[in-house]
Amino acid sequence: MGMMDQDILKVLYTEKQIAARIEAMGMEMYDALKDKDPLFVSVLRGAFVFMADIVRACQVRCDVEFIAVSSYGNATSSSGAVKITHDIQQDITGRNIVVIEDILDSGNTLHFLKQYFMTKGAASVSICTLLDKPSRRTKAITADYIGFTVPDEFVVGYGLDYCQKYRNLPYIGVLKPEVYGGGEE
Repeated sequence: MGMMDQDILKVLYTEKQIAARIEAMGMEMYDALKDKDPLFVSVLRGAFVFMADIVRACQVRCDVEFIAVSSYGNATSSSGAVKITHDIQQDITGRNIVVIEDILDSGNTLHFLKQYFMTKGAASVSICTLLDKPSRRTKAITADYIGFTVPDEFVVGYGLDYCQKYRNLPYIGVLKPEVYGGGEE
């Protein structure tokens, strides 16, 4: 037991389950992307763990970029306004972009990024999310590749945080309500 484990109500997906799912996703993505020279763009910070694993699971010729956006701040619900705080560093004209995200919930960020990359000349933009939380969706957007569909609970671990903590848990768990005040996420 690590010191963070006591804050977890229950484990949703173990390290082993996550690894198996990512391996399957990687094979699925390989078939779709093998002749596309994709550019994988990780949305910081939450997707950094997933990014490392998914690019190794999907053995295609590719390169990687990172983009950082803010919409959450330290509040627990998305403001709906998205701004880029760190942009990708290369021309993406004609590129097949695969946006790597840890969780798709309201859809604000990914809706914004999809339009942004298309405006910058991408040939295509597909979305790969480890977790999908459709109950929270406010924008009409779906992911092309989904690891797990999760209920409307406060999930942390494997890159996902609460106030920048818990990202380094090797599994995905549900945070105890008393830890985040028990209010709406």
